[in-house]
Amino acid sequence: MTGWIGIALGDPTGIGPEVTLKALARLDDSDENRYLLIGDVSLLQHLNQRLGLNLRLQAYEGPQSQGRFFVRDPRPEPIAEKLTPGCPIAALAALAYLTDGAQRCLRHGLDALVTAPLNKEAVLRTGRPFIGQTEFLTELACAERTAMMLLGEDDRGRWLRVALATTHVPLRHVADQLTQTKIETAIELTARACRDLGLKRARIGVCGLNPHAGEGGKLGTEELTIIAPAVRAAQERKFDVHGPFAADTVFYQAYRGEYDALVAMYHDQGLAPLKMIGFDRGVNWTLGLPFIRTSPDHGTAYDIAGQGKANPSSMLAAISLAKQLVQK
Repeated sequence: MTGWIGIALGDPTGIGPEVTLKALARLDDSDENRYLLIGDVSLLQHLNQRLGLNLRLQAYEGPQSQGRFFVRDPRPEPIAEKLTPGCPIAALAALAYLTDGAQRCLRHGLDALVTAPLNKEAVLRTGRPFIGQTEFLTELACAERTAMMLLGEDDRGRWLRVALATTHVPLRHVADQLTQTKIETAIELTARACRDLGLKRARIGVCGLNPHAGEGGKLGTEELTIIAPAVRAAQERKFDVHGPFAADTVFYQAYRGEYDALVAMYHDQGLAPLKMIGFDRGVNWTLGLPFIRTSPDHGTAYDIAGQGKANPSSMLAAISLAKQLVQK
């Protein structure tokens, strides 16, 4: 199936534009999808030439446009050259690209959206309330039940797939943010994701919150009062889900293939093991949105932006996952 895949280029002073162009240059010639790059046109043209990629970037004139790679800037004015990394202009441009891509998906003008990184602190300095791209897209799409899933494989093809019951929450507030409903939602969306990926099964392990999964209430009661009831409720709905387990054990078991995916209770509980085995190829997939959204699992990397050093592997993996989901 041929689809339209949008790529919101993120912070123009970060590595988003670079890894996007490099990833597109690595696509197989048999790929018949069309790509709409949402960002600054002159920046992309200059970067394309400087990197020697020679991609044929065309102006976007609508869904009937003939070609492969297209560029559109939703902002009325081009980005000035040599902006300070993370400046307000760059942050607001990144939000404009993200918003345009999401709205096109909601209008069915795009089949999927891949989002390059932006900088949360830079956005907050503009005075805009902002938690993260996942939360921003959830609100924009009026989606009631979403979850963040991170996927990555090591150099031997062994995968970890981790959904988060909570996302960008200060550690001291995680226990207060956890609810049975959130955990049940993460389990359900994770099972659906396994089916969307074409896996033969959807065996899910659920992490505890506390060390040793609470040791029967001696190290915390969240496992007894919130997590275990959520697991039992999901089991009653015929989901193949198990836990809660001590996180320091269950990630090893999933890595060995005993579980197809895990549900972690908070951001770093899930992402630290994932990035350990698949840092360069990790992908963020937002489950529960009314459209496909993936992104590379890295930040703006201001320290190497503009130097041609950025590794496009994670962006390429994000594009590949979007393509796979569009085909299904």
